Amino acid sequence: MRIAADREVCTSAGMCALTAPGRFDQDEADGRVVLLDADAPDGDPEALAAAELCPSGAITLTDL
Repeated sequence: MRIAADREVCTSAGMCALTAPGRFDQDEADGRVVLLDADAPDGDPEALAAAELCPSGAITLTDL
């Protein structure tokens, strides 16, 4: 699956970085999401949890 992170929608909650630290980080300047790895295996539990827990909906997943 493909992961996308919309920095304009991000509210800097940090749930993505806490849930999937290998895929997400937070920008030191503004706290917004930084996508580290856009490719994930289908059904990846960390990517699914990060998308579900993101309070702003900035994390989206699409099938390849």
